[in-house]
Amino acid sequence: MHEYDEMALDILILGGGGAGLMAALHANARDPNLKIGIAVKGTIGQSGCTRMVQGGYNAVLDPADSLDKHFADTIQGGGYLNDQELAWSLVSDAPKLIAELERHGCYFDRTPDGRIYQKPFAGQSFDRTVNRGDLTGIEIMSRLKDSVVASGVTPLDEHRALSLLTDADGGVGGALLMDVRTGRFLAATATATLVATGGGARMYRVAAPSLEKAGDGMAMCYRAGCSMRDMEMYQFHPTGLVAGASVLTGSVLEEGLRGAGGLLTNANGERFMSRYDSERMERSTRDLVSRAGYQEIQAGRGTEDGAIFLDVSHLGADYVEQTFPGMTDRCREVGFDLAREPVKVSPTSHFHMGGARIDSSCRTNLDGLFVAGEDSGGVHGANRLGGNGVAESTVFGARAGDAMAGYVRDASRSSISVGQIEVAIDDALKPMTGNGGENIYAIRSEIEDLMWEKVGLVRDGAGMQSALDTLDGLAERHQRATVPDIREYNLAWQEWLNVDSILTVARLTAISALSRAESRGSHYRTDYPEPDESTPPYNVLMQQDGEAPKVWTEDVRLAKLQPVGIEDQSETRMRQ
Repeated sequence: MHEYDEMALDILILGGGGAGLMAALHANARDPNLKIGIAVKGTIGQSGCTRMVQGGYNAVLDPADSLDKHFADTIQGGGYLNDQELAWSLVSDAPKLIAELERHGCYFDRTPDGRIYQKPFAGQSFDRTVNRGDLTGIEIMSRLKDSVVASGVTPLDEHRALSLLTDADGGVGGALLMDVRTGRFLAATATATLVATGGGARMYRVAAPSLEKAGDGMAMCYRAGCSMRDMEMYQFHPTGLVAGASVLTGSVLEEGLRGAGGLLTNANGERFMSRYDSERMERSTRDLVSRAGYQEIQAGRGTEDGAIFLDVSHLGADYVEQTFPGMTDRCREVGFDLAREPVKVSPTSHFHMGGARIDSSCRTNLDGLFVAGEDSGGVHGANRLGGNGVAESTVFGARAGDAMAGYVRDASRSSISVGQIEVAIDDALKPMTGNGGENIYAIRSEIEDLMWEKVGLVRDGAGMQSALDTLDGLAERHQRATVPDIREYNLAWQEWLNVDSILTVARLTAISALSRAESRGSHYRTDYPEPDESTPPYNVLMQQDGEAPKVWTEDVRLAKLQPVGIEDQSETRMRQ
């Protein structure tokens, strides 16, 4: 029998980004007597991806704009794969959440007459992106953290989630956590559990998210039996900084730079976007601009270190430094002068549009399990518009908090067996046998290279099948990897656990991508280079079924907006 601590809660929130904090605040507002805990792999409000948001938050505030316009931009940008009910929830709630954030103390940029300033972002028909300079995420997370601390919610900093705890009927009743600082385990039972840990984009060689992200939430949801959707849909941001071996390589230079008039050129000095989208050029959608940059580099028109150039120097040094101080400082840290010279950039893995299948209250197919933010799928379809990400986190975090507060009022806490806790601890301790096994860091590096080359911006069936075969071998090596037998702050152990999650999400991504025999949004296959117009748009669904997932497709329910010539047939097609 293993030693572990126990905690009983009404609501357990996994993840301390925008979705997690907003959920805690809404649940607490509904019922201040609820026992709510927030478990965070890093520290509440200081880690995660919401804090890293630079560009801004899309919301309809101008009378000349409309919810219908924002909705159409979101659906068309998503290649019509979005869950249209979720997308409508996003655009209709976003203006209300901007007002709520201001009540929490957020101060967004203003026009001279005092109105909230909204700037242009790529892929949108109206300038609707609210921002606080180019450090919008820090503004939002700092104020939300202050409010959460004042609310009396129980913080569980540096507690990573290892496994969702389920009852005899398959419902979720909490999670097994580990205190990273001490290595002690904590079985946190709860009537309602929210997964909001962020995505798995760091499984790619060049990646933008915070370093601790490993797809833990998605992996846990899948292993618990949650239905997953469109796991092939990964967004690559067009302009990730290229700075050699620096940890800043892959970090995003925000979309507002292109919205303000920034130019993209290849190593020959050509504005290459004229070859890919001559109308919108640099302000095209992220999927198109990223793929264009990648193809320029692959065609030999990039720099020797695999980059293209982003140039905003023509906008004027004073304007750039005053408007984008965070980006200017970031570039200076690696020796670049953004305000006065072109800067090397590359596409960088950024955001996972796929994830757990949810309804508009963030409920899943598992009783007691709610999912919000990047761990969920459906809001963005095949491609996310810049500025819709932080909006999604706060909108659906708020919805999850409201829904969970209502759920726990009527539900009873699940009965969790001691046996599954023991098994989960055994699994976590598996590599702690000392030295002599496979090197976990080498395995992680090989996964990142494999996914970048075979299941990245440009894909084909043979390459993805090869990647799946290689992932099987890497999974076997992962099980043979060993780490020092030390519990306290054992970073090698944490990396072994990260790779465990990454392997699960990488495999789901490759399987789902093989199942989509077309190109759409961020998913581009050279063997199927066009969308399949012979059939209505469909989602790829997955659920655990033994060693391999069950995979099937369902036609998108085109409830509000349809592509020309397509009728909503609402059929389900099974694929083996």
